[in-house]
Amino acid sequence: MNALVLTATFLAVLFLGTWWFARRIHNESIVDVAWALAFAPTAMLYAALGSGRGTRRLLVAGLIVLWSLRLGIHLWARVASHHPEQDPRYDILRERWSAHPKRAFLIFFLAQGLLVWLLMVPLSLIMANPASGFEPWEWVGFGLWAVALGGEALSDRQLKRFKRREQDPKAICEEGLWHYSRHPNYFFQSLLWWGLFFMALSMPWGWLTIIAPLAMLHFILNVTGIPLTEELALKKRGDAYRDYQRRTSAFVPLPPKS
Repeated sequence: MNALVLTATFLAVLFLGTWWFARRIHNESIVDVAWALAFAPTAMLYAALGSGRGTRRLLVAGLIVLWSLRLGIHLWARVASHHPEQDPRYDILRERWSAHPKRAFLIFFLAQGLLVWLLMVPLSLIMANPASGFEPWEWVGFGLWAVALGGEALSDRQLKRFKRREQDPKAICEEGLWHYSRHPNYFFQSLLWWGLFFMALSMPWGWLTIIAPLAMLHFILNVTGIPLTEELALKKRGDAYRDYQRRTSAFVPLPPKS
């Protein structure tokens, strides 16, 4: 079976099951964990079915599995520590979709599976690359992936350390990377998919895989990433967060305004 079709089928089943499980435990936050962990088996499927050089397939799949497991475990710990309460972002969505929450969340969960599929489309080309050596665009992609993986992990660790130390729930983390961006974790997560795009560029039609990083940017900037997070932060922290917004870049790490 074609790798694109097989992975689409796998992801549809996975996120249908996640939706069913979320309803059973009354916690839609579990979709974040499923989303993060879904990349590992999807990458392994592409690697197993690919026709390209084995070294490349193993290396690229390994990078994705490493990121997927790190983020999935991090999110699982966060969801489990707050259960049965869920991420307030999903409470907002439940309010917005109060007329038909069951159907709305089903569509939302399947959309998460579609996003995973879109983000992994570059692998259909990368895993078919027969070249024995790595080309310049691939090295650019590997470099971006390494920077993104390290930056995302560091920003998550800095925020976790701040929350563990700070007792005031309204306090704003402005330490480390959070001094330069209000959402450094989202920024570095977006870089991952640009890295994968560059890895695919050495293949014919590889430029078409730009749909993957652009889809990720859309979700971060316009859907469940920054907009909902900012809305919650303003409700919780008020003017203090408005001042943080004024001084600090929303996405790309930049020197803060005075």
